[in-house]
Amino acid sequence: MGFLMATAAFEELADDFEFLEDWEDRYRHVIDLGKAMPPLEDAFKVPATKVDGCASQVWLVPDITDTTFSFRGDSDAMIVRGLIAVLANLYNGLDVKDVLEVDAHAELGRLGLHDHLSAQRSNGVRAMVERIRAVAHAAA
Repeated sequence: MGFLMATAAFEELADDFEFLEDWEDRYRHVIDLGKAMPPLEDAFKVPATKVDGCASQVWLVPDITDTTFSFRGDSDAMIVRGLIAVLANLYNGLDVKDVLEVDAHAELGRLGLHDHLSAQRSNGVRAMVERIRAVAHAAA
């Protein structure tokens, strides 16, 4: 499996996280990312876009143009909205084939998120990544 460079947006995020040494600041930064993300219209909050395996309600709506992958998402939990924003930074703008090459676990590990997310939240992130990969796989 070839290692794929993260998107420029994710690299910038990783740099921001390096600058924020305190976990509380990182946590707040994730929440701010979620707040900055435009909300998903209610019309998209349907069972087909809902991600199972998350403690909170999560919806992911893929948007694939030609072979460029991106998605929008929303959640009823602020921290999860932030995690969706982090995943958007990681995946949006990639070619659908490249989405499958991303080692999300390793990339998110660079942000130091694993150590501080509850098991439930970690499972939720895993479920979101699996959904993203499945959509990209189907599109590729």
